[in-house]
Amino acid sequence: MVICVEKYIDYEERAALLKALAHPVRLRIVHSLLTGGCHNVGCMEKSSGMSQSCVSQHLQKLRAAGVVMAERSGNEVYYHAASREVAALMAALFEEETEQYVL
Repeated sequence: MVICVEKYIDYEERAALLKALAHPVRLRIVHSLLTGGCHNVGCMEKSSGMSQSCVSQHLQKLRAAGVVMAERSGNEVYYHAASREVAALMAALFEEETEQYVL
């Protein structure tokens, strides 16, 4: 007799993650964080050519969805990818290896 125990998957949570990433600017921000790029708003603003308010708004959406986390150091706030799950998803999307990423 074989007993199947189905793994619980929170589809709402997964959809929220995908929704948070479903914008070119947010994909660029997360990919940059994972590849060791800019980690604060000022640097992201300079490297992307976007305004500080635009970058900040996208970061807020990513934070709310749990995609990125922020840490304050003095007056600066530094961002990083929140989980290996996010890194694995981005690696699959960009056909890269998670070992290349900075977590």
